[in-house]
This record gives sequence, C-alpha cells and structure tokens, in this order.
Amino acid sequence: QVQLVESGGGLVQPGGSLRLSCVASGIIFSIYRKAWYRQAPGKERELVAVITGGGTINYADSMKGRATISKDNAKNTVYLQMNNLKPEDTAVYSCNFWLSGLDYWGQGTQVTVSS
Repeated sequence: QVQLVESGGGLVQPGGSLRLSCVASGIIFSIYRKAWYRQAPGKERELVAVITGGGTINYADSMKGRATISKDNAKNTVYLQMNNLKPEDTAVYSCNFWLSGLDYWGQGTQVTVSS
C-alpha cells in the first residue's frame, strides 16, 4: 500500500523559512516524478515545485529563488525548503508522486505565514 506522509508545516512569520518533508512507503521511490502542490482557501491547487525521476527540477514562478526541492533516495523522502515566506504562501502543501497514470497524494500539511 502506497503511503505519503508530509510534515514540517506550521506557523511562521513573514520572511521566515520552513522545510517540508514527504516520506514515501510502498513505492519504488526513485522512478516517480515527485512534486509539491499547494492549495489556499478558495483557490485552485497549484504546482509549487517538481523533480522528475531523472532529476530535472522546475518551480512555479512565484517560488523561484525562494524554494528548493530535493530528494533523498535512501530515506524515500522528498523535501521542500522555503525561504523568505510571504503571507500569500499560506496554504495546505501536499506532495504528489506520479508515473504513467499512477497518481499518489499525501494528506497535506498546513503552512501559515502571518505576523
């Protein structure tokens, strides 16, 4: 059974940093495309960052220069480091693993940026 478990969310002040983690189990970790998405209240879910099985990385324009996606194959974990957080980054962040129609999601972790 595939399971994705996120952690690392929380309340942070504007300008602060957070590192989100997503631990995968029941899956061949290395071959999947791994991504972080976010959804704010009343808004559509949007892609934040993605890393392919081959290691190609892309970011949403809003996160370029402020986010870093990385992975540790030995720990079956994908990370999202976010710096200089802004109130508009407030959302539920979810990890996603995709491969040829196989689509798995974590339960999400809340990130709130507020003073």
